Amino acid sequence: MNNLYLYLDIFTLSAPFLLSFDKKVAFYKSWRFLFPAIFIMGIFFIAKDAVFAAYEIWGFNDKYLIGFRMLGLPIEEWLFFLVVPYAVVFIYACLVAYLKIDPLLKVHRPFLYVLSGVLFVVGLIYYDRLYTSVIFISTALLLLYNLQKRQPWLSMFLLAYFVSLIPFLLVNGILTGSFLEEPIVWYDNTQNLGIRILTIPIEDTIYSLMMILMTIQLMERFKSKTKS
Repeated sequence: MNNLYLYLDIFTLSAPFLLSFDKKVAFYKSWRFLFPAIFIMGIFFIAKDAVFAAYEIWGFNDKYLIGFRMLGLPIEEWLFFLVVPYAVVFIYACLVAYLKIDPLLKVHRPFLYVLSGVLFVVGLIYYDRLYTSVIFISTALLLLYNLQKRQPWLSMFLLAYFVSLIPFLLVNGILTGSFLEEPIVWYDNTQNLGIRILTIPIEDTIYSLMMILMTIQLMERFKSKTKS
């Protein structure tokens, strides 16, 4: 199935996009803040992706791709950095709109401090495994920055991230080889911890957390500038 990665991108985007015009959430009104945030986040992640692919820390199976590449990355991977942040930030917006009580308000800060500490230490210990060290340390520093800033949206971000893990397991599971003869995205296991959830490297969960955190941080910053 040559277009499978593209189909996964379309599947990921379809429901959030169609529901963006719900009257209560009115997610389309956030596009002017969201898309610049995705663009800036995408510059960082695409650059990192291109370097990692060039050094074969991971790569892509042409069997499931259209075949068009830019900077060594398939066009489907470029789309990934649009559709996944869009979908998860949509979940975030729905939670903000519909939840009357923030269930993680009292626990998110200690949880995120512990998580950032664990990520930083593990990243240092496994400094020679580039996927692990780069993603873990970068995510730890980004979390600590936002914790120190006492961002009011952090608890809802964390809840949205937890909710997003459900579709994440499906989509990323397929990308990494669940239900397929061969993975769409393969990894050099000497550059990660070798711990997998189904077929998903544990690093991918932190990769996703950092990507969504950066996007929401930028989006909320752009929103705050228009209010001031």
